[in-house]
Amino acid sequence: MRRIRIAQIGINRHSHGLEIFKSICKLSDLFEVVGYTLVENEREECANKLHVFDGYCELSLDEIMNDPTIEAVTVETDEIHLNKYAQMAAEHGKHIHMEKPGSQDHESFERLINTVKTGGKVFHTGYMYRYNPIISDLIKRVRAGELGEIYSVEAQMNCRHKDYNREWLNTFKGGMMFFLGCHLVDLVLQLQGTPSNIIPLNKSTGTEGVMSEDYGMAVLEYPNGTSFVKTCAAEIGGFMRRQLVVSGTKGTVEIKPLEILLPGTHYTQYSEKTEYTDSNDWFTEGVSSKSELHDRYDGMLTAFASMVRGETVNPYTYDYELELYKTILKCCGC
Repeated sequence: MRRIRIAQIGINRHSHGLEIFKSICKLSDLFEVVGYTLVENEREECANKLHVFDGYCELSLDEIMNDPTIEAVTVETDEIHLNKYAQMAAEHGKHIHMEKPGSQDHESFERLINTVKTGGKVFHTGYMYRYNPIISDLIKRVRAGELGEIYSVEAQMNCRHKDYNREWLNTFKGGMMFFLGCHLVDLVLQLQGTPSNIIPLNKSTGTEGVMSEDYGMAVLEYPNGTSFVKTCAAEIGGFMRRQLVVSGTKGTVEIKPLEILLPGTHYTQYSEKTEYTDSNDWFTEGVSSKSELHDRYDGMLTAFASMVRGETVNPYTYDYELELYKTILKCCGC
């Protein structure tokens, strides 16, 4: 099997740059990690994460861009800089895995999509729930009509972030909705398509005097019902209440929590699901099950490698990524 020569651009303070680099290194049968580069003052701002690069070659940005043997990059700098460096990579003909969702500069994101589309390169984004087996199976079943007509999706992704994380959310309009709510918007769009109307309801909890929009919420209206996404950075116990509830005319499926991490592992986890199909029993406990163990990032990057080698086609098209991005901005009140 041909290994893909790959390099990483950047590492971020609040997202998944460290974990992504660990995964491409671990997947040594798929990737040959050529090196990395630091951008945007990351040497100082992300000093506590730089150990992940120990033993790997630090390159300049120009060395990565101008090396035709480096066919793919992971773009993992802070969100506000993502479009900038992904655009450079696209213009140099690289396949791209990029942290989600891009910067809030709509024009630059649309230019990026047009560039990768024209070049025919893989554009792959870090929406991790796309590779959660119990969620992807549910989406397939919904598309096959097993739950009937879907009239509601309820999606929550909460946590209790430290104050400096919550202060950082002021970087974006919509704050937490842009940072983590984007994962949930992706799921709603996959399950129901583009909404007819969006009502953003983002607020600040004001907890400990932090005034960022750390409580993200948006209502997505459809002709046959209403769905919502909610994400809060100040919720005690919020991680274990992350959930997805899909309601249709033939049944309801609740996945909660979305992730249960095994201690001491590199994001190895499973999910739990309860399914309700008996419309005549108000008090049914449903049928519960759990997914197989999986790594949050390995499945994502294994899929990316398969796309780069031409073995599979990215099911998340350029047009879908652009529509998702536009919907996220509307949920943020942009």
